[in-house]
Amino acid sequence: MVALPSAANSVTVRLVVPARATAVSELTSVVEEAGGVVTGLDVTASGHEQVRIDVTLMTRDPEHADEIVQRMRTVEGIEIGKVSDRTFLMHLGGKLSIESKVPIRNRDDLSLIYTPGVARVCLAIAENPEDARRLTIKRNTVAVVTDGTAVLGLGDIGPLAALPVMEGKAALFKRFADIDAFPICLDTTDTEEIITAVKAISPVFAGINLEDISAPRCFEIEARLRAELDIPVFHDDQHGTAIVCVAAMRNALAVVGKDLADVKLVMSGAGAAGTAILKLLLYAGARNVVVADMYGVIDRDREDVLSGEHPNQTWIAEHTNPEGLSGTLREALVGADVFLGVSAPNILTGDDIATMGEDAVVFALANPTPEVDPVEASKHAAVVATGRSDFANQINNVLVFPGVFRGLLDSGSKMLTPEVLLAAADALAAVVKEDERNATYIIPSVFHPDVAEVVAAAVSAAALTAGGTAPQTPISQTAETLA
Repeated sequence: MVALPSAANSVTVRLVVPARATAVSELTSVVEEAGGVVTGLDVTASGHEQVRIDVTLMTRDPEHADEIVQRMRTVEGIEIGKVSDRTFLMHLGGKLSIESKVPIRNRDDLSLIYTPGVARVCLAIAENPEDARRLTIKRNTVAVVTDGTAVLGLGDIGPLAALPVMEGKAALFKRFADIDAFPICLDTTDTEEIITAVKAISPVFAGINLEDISAPRCFEIEARLRAELDIPVFHDDQHGTAIVCVAAMRNALAVVGKDLADVKLVMSGAGAAGTAILKLLLYAGARNVVVADMYGVIDRDREDVLSGEHPNQTWIAEHTNPEGLSGTLREALVGADVFLGVSAPNILTGDDIATMGEDAVVFALANPTPEVDPVEASKHAAVVATGRSDFANQINNVLVFPGVFRGLLDSGSKMLTPEVLLAAADALAAVVKEDERNATYIIPSVFHPDVAEVVAAAVSAAALTAGGTAPQTPISQTAETLA
């Protein structure tokens, strides 16, 4: 699949052009001929002979940007100045800051905020630890924790290189759910050390969002932390992905007039995300699911399943593939109603999708390059979804995790049962109204104003039903005092 110019690869070129009538049109023509897209022309200075312009343009990748700049140099009289990568500018100095919510204007303020007044609050919390949720940032703060071993589509890049992603996650928490989140990048990949570290920092936080930790360690880390902490622990790569996939799948199948219980669904990917999606699909009512990994279809007779070498694959084999299929992903795909991929790029072609059943649904979610070219898949499937923002039906976890945590924090609950996850999925699916739903709109935009609120309400209600505590008044509705 040929990449298209996008905002993620946009640059701003500062240049000086001669003050002739055709100079700007010559410049934009060169950019467009080279495959770039001009999105902005800003005159920053002008004289009788020359004009200084900042040209902003979208490119395919950094190499394409370099090529376009070289082409721009061929315009007569052009002087190229600074070339700024807008993505790097966005991250310059980090994307987060910490600000005081209260003014510090004089000695009185200082004595209330810090010593000696703060001692009274410390003693109140020592006497009643639950007051920490009312009197400190613990009430509305989440830790975004990673070890940097499974970052986006980049893989094991380490904790330092993972920091920009965790910062971005924290920014999304604030933007979509008004939750204060902080990135925690741990310089260890040892399971026990990660568990110990998260437990040690947990007094500060109301929840833990695990992020980009490779399988199978992520399963044990999440399970142990859920059991040993009194705050919610949510592995977004698993359960956030599962929620948004099930929500989108409900609407996709509604578009083609099929029911989840009746379709043959073929999955590619048996890692953290794939396993979580599978479990939630089964809980939601799927009955005929076939899962393939890099070695082919997972069936009960496969050597690694029989040996018990990979417990996750053994579990999958025991709960899927009712027809006892074996062989390759391509072979399993023949006649299938649904393909759902969370695996690797370009493992299928349009011809493979053509072997599927009538009105097929394709979720090709590998990022940034899907399992099959979406354009080719659309020639044969009725509904196509990807993880990309430049195609219709983007399956994006930001639709889920802010609302999930908002609901858990507002309810004071740590419950993340299958019932809670499915409630979130059903609520998200319902944001797309029946008269809005079609093949290119099965999941709402991340900027839809109702998403976080609707998901939060569903999670809060389901968590309380599943055994949570009494609901707290949402942060936005009260300024609490110590009773």
